[in-house]
Amino acid sequence: QTQLFGVLLAAASNFLISVSLNIQKCAHLRLALRAEPKPCYRSKLWCWGIALLGLAELGNFTAYALAPIALVAPLGCVSVLGSAFISVFFLKKTMRTADILGGTLTITGIYLLVTFAPNVPQELTARQVQNYLVSWPFLVYSILEILIFCILLYFYKRKAVKHIMVLLMMVALLASLTVIAVKAVASMIALSVTGKMQLTYSVFSVMSVLMATSCAFQIKFLNQAMHLYEATVVVPINFVFFTTSAIISGVIFYREFQSAALLSVFMFLFGCLLSFLGVIIIAKNKKEEHLQIPFIDCGHIPGQKLTGKIQPDSHCSCYGTLNKEDDLVKRQS
Repeated sequence: QTQLFGVLLAAASNFLISVSLNIQKCAHLRLALRAEPKPCYRSKLWCWGIALLGLAELGNFTAYALAPIALVAPLGCVSVLGSAFISVFFLKKTMRTADILGGTLTITGIYLLVTFAPNVPQELTARQVQNYLVSWPFLVYSILEILIFCILLYFYKRKAVKHIMVLLMMVALLASLTVIAVKAVASMIALSVTGKMQLTYSVFSVMSVLMATSCAFQIKFLNQAMHLYEATVVVPINFVFFTTSAIISGVIFYREFQSAALLSVFMFLFGCLLSFLGVIIIAKNKKEEHLQIPFIDCGHIPGQKLTGKIQPDSHCSCYGTLNKEDDLVKRQS
């Protein structure tokens, strides 16, 4: 029952994230259409979106204490699925055939994930976390992960390689540490709330620092990827990398599939594959939306007193006016 509640909480939280993001985007679109734009934080709609996002992330944090990492992490596809369908109502987008097909695959994958996920006790004490930290599988995994991350960071810093795979692989490596720390911290807080104090152990502080640090650098590299590449490319690749790294870290650190049957493991991985395909299909060929400014008022250009409008010319980098003083404007600009 505890694991089922964690699953429902994670699914609801990820759906709430999609609602939040669409509300924020709707707020930005409304602000852009105003005659006198104001900062987004002064919009009540945007503030509601941020509040929902915070509530959703708190729910996700709690879900890690109640359910296995291998089950909570893949449920991030609910956010992508929810965003595809909610945007039809919030942003008046058109429902595509790809959205329906991708949604069907994603829902099927979620069903297989929940059905064949590992059923292991989720009560983690500070001493158990300490034992996991010094276990040889995790030590070997940590050394390999640090080595790979240092190689990628060398190419990123020294060779200025900003390829999307390099950026998102670094995000995934950091994410594996983040989910390990999040589950440990959330579990120790949950036990402390029930009366079994765990917050006085030094491992709680260590995992809290690891959680905050890895999360901060993860956001840094993810923002870099979002800046250089379109969201339609970043979102599916990041979801696949993040989910894969989270499942591997859960298997190695928390030994979540230690006693699972071979058929259950196969069906779980098949569910992951279906959810990956669903997210990729939903994001594929999805056009990026940009706010378009139909004209630039000449009254806002210093030194100009023209009453016409300047239109961007699609065939060159200069602007073309809608009046007879076109040549004058071009010469002065």
